[in-house]
Amino acid sequence: MRRISRITVAGAATASLALALSACGGTSTSASSESKGGNKGLAIAYDVGGKGDQSFNDAAFAGLEQAKKEFRYDTADVEPTEGETDADKEQRLASLAKQGYNPVIGVGYAYAAAVKGAAEKFPDTTFGIVDDSTVESKNVADLVFSEEEASYLAGVAAAKTTKTNTVGFVGGVDIPLIHKFQAGFEQGVKDTNPQAQVLTQYLTQTAEEGGFSSPDKGKSAAEGQIEKKADVVYAAAGLSGQGVIEAAAANKVWAIGVDSDQYQQEALAKYKDSILTSAMKDVAKAVYNLAKSVEDGKPETGIVRGDLKSGEVSLSNSNPKFADNAELQAALKTAKEKIVSGEIKVKSS
Repeated sequence: MRRISRITVAGAATASLALALSACGGTSTSASSESKGGNKGLAIAYDVGGKGDQSFNDAAFAGLEQAKKEFRYDTADVEPTEGETDADKEQRLASLAKQGYNPVIGVGYAYAAAVKGAAEKFPDTTFGIVDDSTVESKNVADLVFSEEEASYLAGVAAAKTTKTNTVGFVGGVDIPLIHKFQAGFEQGVKDTNPQAQVLTQYLTQTAEEGGFSSPDKGKSAAEGQIEKKADVVYAAAGLSGQGVIEAAAANKVWAIGVDSDQYQQEALAKYKDSILTSAMKDVAKAVYNLAKSVEDGKPETGIVRGDLKSGEVSLSNSNPKFADNAELQAALKTAKEKIVSGEIKVKSS
């Protein structure tokens, strides 16, 4: 497996091109004003919730933007459509590959079957999939993360912050991926404060029911936990997490964000003083690194994992009340060192 370090982004000016629509979702294409002959580079296809979720999908878009500036080529990002099938997803990825985009990345585990099918049809194109490790192909990179490690640190933070000894976890969809967030969080809480109680709720059984795309569901779940005295609530629920953060702010308790640094997100600015920290995974870096590997002529393939040791999962430090809490920061530093050394084995289920 080839690991690529972060490269400083060149500050090339960019200009937006036209918007186009396809039968498989809205496609935004853009190119640098210094584009190298209009060659086509990175394309991403969003997960449910789409662009603007202030979380998972927006992190992938940040990686696309970095690649576009660095390599000065055309890019594309495509929205999902309601009720789409695996065949629709595969058609979307195949269309991007046929147009000459390389690499082509499906953002989210739901693209597994589609990536496998498209990769077989376009063996000269490098494909990537975020949050799935099941696609085995010589031209596919499985971009995965040790989410449970960042979630453990979120649990430490929650346990050190709670005044009621009750904290909450809201999962978007009841699937193994989100179980990793729950398992790490609960372990971090219990290792830090054995007296603390963790309330857990999943919003839906399937993504199609809106577990990752329904802020109203997230808000209702958080309100229920807050009524039961939870004063720190951690959401791993994509766009639905915005509702959790809104509920926390309305009730003057703490929220812990996920995937991106949600304290810094413009759409959540009015709630930011209630966002203690965010358990981040650097989807942007993974997306950018795959694009760079293709640009360098040595495409990443196989499982490419980001963890605490590599710095690709972490807790955000943007909230001064969090960053300036010396006791909390010391506890987090100790926990991180023990995870990296292997002294603490973080559960993933």
